[in-house]
Amino acid sequence: MAQEMEGKLTIPHRFDLLKKIRAVAAMICPRERKSSCCGEKVTLVGWSWRTLTRLFVFSDVLLRVLLIVQQLLQENKHGSKRDIYYMHPSVFKEQSVVDRAINDICILLQCSRHNLNVVSVGNGLVMGWLRFTEAERKFDCVNCPNTAHHIPVRVEDVEDMISVAEYILIVEKESVFQRLANDQFCRHNHCIVITGRGYPDVPTRRFLRLLMETLHLPVYCLVDCDPYGIDILTTFRFGSMQMAYDSKSLRLPEIRWLGAFPSDCKKYQLPLQCLLPMTAEDKQKARGMLDRCYMEREVPNWRSELQLMLDRGVKFEIEALSACSLSFLSENYLPSKIQEGAYI
Repeated sequence: MAQEMEGKLTIPHRFDLLKKIRAVAAMICPRERKSSCCGEKVTLVGWSWRTLTRLFVFSDVLLRVLLIVQQLLQENKHGSKRDIYYMHPSVFKEQSVVDRAINDICILLQCSRHNLNVVSVGNGLVMGWLRFTEAERKFDCVNCPNTAHHIPVRVEDVEDMISVAEYILIVEKESVFQRLANDQFCRHNHCIVITGRGYPDVPTRRFLRLLMETLHLPVYCLVDCDPYGIDILTTFRFGSMQMAYDSKSLRLPEIRWLGAFPSDCKKYQLPLQCLLPMTAEDKQKARGMLDRCYMEREVPNWRSELQLMLDRGVKFEIEALSACSLSFLSENYLPSKIQEGAYI
């Protein structure tokens, strides 16, 4: 059983997972009960009524996905959610059906998705003062600190991590990541820069968690000054609703919000044409986030900035800071904010 102990995840052995999978399959389908010789029993204690309902209502889909995962574990191979979908597209109908089934299986087996050998296609990028190996492949960002590398998909294979960086900077968008690369930001500032290209995927969040546990560096985050940017920030810190069952192994409680803040538009005298009116959808998103219990309890300063944005009714993108000068972000904004401790 996967448990969170002092920040480290105890990984269930794949043979234990195979026993549980056979037992769950036997509960769903009597035919599988005949083929299960392990005699393993699965207790229903701790399973919510909603989960049990989904287990039996979507039993055909769940059973098919379970058997695919069982095959992956037996053969010690890895597959993506998209691979699983294309094994029975006429049954699954759409990708979201497979996604929900995998989430349900993780809850039932009390494990993380990567424990099932189901992997994501990595979307994140990293550059900076970092060197590591993954499955005998060497990633050397130190010699070319402004060259982007794809974040490893199988984080558990990452070894020999070495860094002389002073901090980690997360940026929301690839366009900003590229701006920093063009400005040689990492060469002038001893840091590691990572982007999840929008909402971060699991490999990006797991890689960041590994960096935190290994290097013990401060982590800053730069996002657009809009409700979706702040939502991405909260995903890094608190995890996502879709994967709440695995939030403890993915969240970054030490993360600091570096910007962009609603108050930055006045501080840096951004032109009015850079400020965009919030849409009805933006305002609805902001109000929903203000109601989240952790915003008031754990990050009240973040909530105050979000409320200020809603009250003013305007938003702006990180790139708006280029109105001051093309390299203002990398040469002035970021270095001064970090040096002055202007983060929340």
